Amino acid sequence: MQVLIILFAVLALIGVIQQLYGAHLVERFCAASPATPKQRPSVSILKPLHGVEPLTELALESFFLLDYPDYQLVFGVQNENDPVLGVIARLRARYPERDTALMVNDTPHGSNRKVANLINMRPLAKHEILVIADADVHVPPYYLERVVAALETPETGLVTSLYTGLPGTAELPARLGAMQINQTFLPGFLMARQLGRQDCTGATMAIRKLLLTQLGGLEALSGHLADDQVLGRLVLKAGLKIKLANVIPATTIPEADFAALFRHELRWARTIRALVPLAYAGSILQIPLLWAALALVCSGLELWSVFLFLGVWAVRVVAGWRTETSLRLPRTGEFWLFLLRDCFSAIIYIASFTGNRVNWRGQSMTADSGRSDPG
Repeated sequence: MQVLIILFAVLALIGVIQQLYGAHLVERFCAASPATPKQRPSVSILKPLHGVEPLTELALESFFLLDYPDYQLVFGVQNENDPVLGVIARLRARYPERDTALMVNDTPHGSNRKVANLINMRPLAKHEILVIADADVHVPPYYLERVVAALETPETGLVTSLYTGLPGTAELPARLGAMQINQTFLPGFLMARQLGRQDCTGATMAIRKLLLTQLGGLEALSGHLADDQVLGRLVLKAGLKIKLANVIPATTIPEADFAALFRHELRWARTIRALVPLAYAGSILQIPLLWAALALVCSGLELWSVFLFLGVWAVRVVAGWRTETSLRLPRTGEFWLFLLRDCFSAIIYIASFTGNRVNWRGQSMTADSGRSDPG
């Protein structure tokens, strides 16, 4: 038992070191000088849409306000009765000067409905450079310029971006969802890149049409849940690099109740576990309060373990605040939220090993490794 207690304490310390190092990487990334593109070629932005969530109109409007000389917005919807069509109509009327196109088509292509939507939209894209961005992404005016600058980098085949979590409501679940993205996912993503991994996120996927065709087109992604990761792997397999753009958009966290947040984060967890099982297994170290709590309980509340738990908690809060400050986000004020967030993360981690099925916008899918078509 004593060996086990010491092990828990060591794992807690490793976790807080990771927290502090992750906060440092975020600070460094945010302080880096952004590159300026040598040229500003025309770009088609593909926005696959499904339904309306909190802040949907605000997110979509941010793409109408980009400071870039020539770009096209292509929207795709699969249901002619989708309420998001009303949002698109209002925005097109508000910004008539913007070059936009709309595809309403429910033709299926494989098991991934988002990719099917993109395949249906593709004929409307006029330009050689494609930027695919999720519906709930909010971008600053300089977003496209930073993405194009990254795509100019030699040997770059694909550009992606980090993203922050923006609570879509004032409810506690949405705030906890944002904490997970801002304080765990984002620093963890940068740490993974430090270790040599080149992952891709659905917040931004910028690629040239010719290369996408050479890789098998969007059809190569249609049978996979994690289409962003599969596209990234195809690019790496072709001997090219995935570049991280020097811009951090935000993504809406719409969940107003814990059941919805659980389903959302369980989908993420099971998807990552299927894609990178060893890395995912090690991600339990990103929950240092779990290990500190185990050391506290197993030691019978010995004084040293109490100080360990309080110290880990304090470092967890400081690292979170440092990250939020770097990202210019409102500071998470309540200390107890960090306890609740890590408790919820531990539950998600355990639940992720109980199956492979996930719920995505009402569709049941299987989390796969991304290495072969799951059929």
